[in-house]
Amino acid sequence: MNHQTEISIKTERLQKMLADKKLGGALINSQHNFAWLTAGANNGIDLSQANGAASLLVRNDGKKFVLANNIEMPRMLAEEVSAEVFEPIEYAWEEEKYSSDFLTDLALSLLNVGDSVGADSFLNAQTPLIETGISNCRYELTDAEVERFRRLGKDSGETLGDLIVTLRGGESEIEIARRTTDLLAAKNIRSIVTLAAADERLKKFRHPVPTEKKWEKVLMIVVCAKREGLIASLTRIVCAGNIPDDLRKRTDACARVNAAILAATKPETTGADLFNVAANAYAKENFAGEEKLHHQGGAAGYKTRDWVAHPKSSETVQIKQAFAWNPSITGTKTEETCIIFENGIEVITATPNFPQIAVEIEGREYLSPGILSI
Repeated sequence: MNHQTEISIKTERLQKMLADKKLGGALINSQHNFAWLTAGANNGIDLSQANGAASLLVRNDGKKFVLANNIEMPRMLAEEVSAEVFEPIEYAWEEEKYSSDFLTDLALSLLNVGDSVGADSFLNAQTPLIETGISNCRYELTDAEVERFRRLGKDSGETLGDLIVTLRGGESEIEIARRTTDLLAAKNIRSIVTLAAADERLKKFRHPVPTEKKWEKVLMIVVCAKREGLIASLTRIVCAGNIPDDLRKRTDACARVNAAILAATKPETTGADLFNVAANAYAKENFAGEEKLHHQGGAAGYKTRDWVAHPKSSETVQIKQAFAWNPSITGTKTEETCIIFENGIEVITATPNFPQIAVEIEGREYLSPGILSI
């Protein structure tokens, strides 16, 4: 599947969404949606913002435009999008500074008279937000996206494996995080979340932002690895020398919780159902209440999580949708990214030669990362 075919499939999904909402066009500016619609292109410059430096407009008749100022348009057309697929609409950079309604007015001028436009981020009170509608269009991966995601998952899992064999006690969390991001960057992967927890910090914090703390016995590394817009999440834990019995016990229990969630991740299952599966699994393992200390993960793709399972979640699992589950028991955690198919689940982030914990449920084996003794 080439990029133009993939873009056509996604355009058709957007057209259906626009028809359902009775809108004349969808204005897309957020970095994750831009990457999705363009099959992996990038409109991000200032990565502290969700919005990008160029926008896309999809009309209800399928016509597509790229909107950018005179600073950004040359690079957009040279390196990111094709003028044959997205008609370029260029404007002077100072024009967009004159009015907060500039982008909306420009988009409306490209629609049929009387049509209205929706946007994926807030522009003004008159422009409806349609991020939910666009996200529903994103959930089912195309065949081309599945292959890109598999390559990303493979490269990410292998990169952490390459890092782990070089780890030595006494290195700081910050240094380990730097080495992690450097190795991923060498494969054109940006780690948009990089966490590291040494020893007692692993027991204290679910989101351990790296510090100068030096690791001695146990170390956890977490990455959310992004390439061509897609994001794969994974966690690995290593131990210097023998693995403490309590840590092994908790990790084995966590793997059984993970297996229960994976086994339940089937088409049409709701996020609320999956949360309840996790809660019941923790209770069965005598760790009741751990689900209240951190979310369990959820749907993935062009955001680290498109939605997270919770007690009132009505989102449902779809075929060819990606998920990153991250069950945790105080002091340990398991996390991989997977894709749902009609015949089951495919984990895409496994690390070669890394210990795995196998759990069988109803005749099917589910694997979770264990702990590597180094």
